[in-house]
Amino acid sequence: MLIAVAVYYYRHDPGQGGLPCTFKLLTGYDCPGCGSQRALHALLHGRVADALHFNPLVFIAAPAAVMYIVVEACRDRLPRMHAAITHYYVTTAILIIVVSYWILRNIL
Repeated sequence: MLIAVAVYYYRHDPGQGGLPCTFKLLTGYDCPGCGSQRALHALLHGRVADALHFNPLVFIAAPAAVMYIVVEACRDRLPRMHAAITHYYVTTAILIIVVSYWILRNIL
């Protein structure tokens, strides 16, 4: 599945058209995910500076998402790891980071 997503993002340039962000269409502001598709595409093509420009949060979110998928898939084999990353404090910290990024990217 992960390989299929990587191949899709490598071959399809979201800068040439893609799904528009509903939040941005309605409000004019960027959501935390705005630019993520372009950032992933740029990363897969080795353009790190472009990816950082499109959405710097992707450097944290993409590896974290992969980690969560792996740990969830191995929940029975990694119960302590699963308990640690799904702990209330961890999920609260992630929420605070995303909301802070969301606010800061629209006022700076």
